[in-house]
Amino acid sequence: VQLQASGGGLVQPGGSLRLSCAASGSIFSVNFMGWYRQAPGKQRELVAFITPGGSTNYADSVKGRFTISRDNAKSTVYLQMNSLKPEDTAVYYCAADLRATVVRGFERYWGQGTQVTVSS
Repeated sequence: VQLQASGGGLVQPGGSLRLSCAASGSIFSVNFMGWYRQAPGKQRELVAFITPGGSTNYADSVKGRFTISRDNAKSTVYLQMNSLKPEDTAVYYCAADLRATVVRGFERYWGQGTQVTVSS
């Protein structure tokens, strides 16, 4: 199983980016899908997550600016980031709790990280 993240880049303050993360390989079931970020010198923090039914949760710092969504048929999670601020600069990691086969329990998988830089 692999999680492949994409969509990071350099954007000016106030701009937008959309991150995508697709799970591939042997996948029986996907539960939690979410995005974390880690800025230089700081701990990794949860940005947003979404359940299979579409319930969402956001860090206070991104509420009203970021929107998480998922396509269950494609085992893909998205993060639409609007009104970006310099403090949003970080490496963003996607994560998913999934079962690779019917006999295995849920395990946490991580994407490789994608850099988001907000700067003028």
